[in-house]
Amino acid sequence: MQDINKLVAQENGDASMRGHLVELDAWSEEQAIALAKQDGLELGDDHLAIIRYLRDCYADHGGTINARMLTHTLEEEFAGLGGHRYLYTLFPLGPVAQASHYAGLPIPPGTRDPSFGTTH
Repeated sequence: MQDINKLVAQENGDASMRGHLVELDAWSEEQAIALAKQDGLELGDDHLAIIRYLRDCYADHGGTINARMLTHTLEEEFAGLGGHRYLYTLFPLGPVAQASHYAGLPIPPGTRDPSFGTTH
């Protein structure tokens, strides 16, 4: 059984402790590529397009958009390339969680909710 207190602590924990940048302006594509390489993932133009899209969404909405809504928005934006399947092909650990990590963004609320169907 899931401990709700652990889930809340994980969602609200210190961003830098979760591997995310504290200052969003300090991010660069080179940092994202290096971080992904450490994880064994080679970022290409398709990966970077999704990461840029997430950063644009964060710039427009801040941390107010939840994971479910962000996933839906990503799937619509990249529907012509394969939508959900395409996103998970590029980011097998979850397009929102993994791409947000490389984008230096805080994880949106609900990203690590086991009932949501993320892969963690």
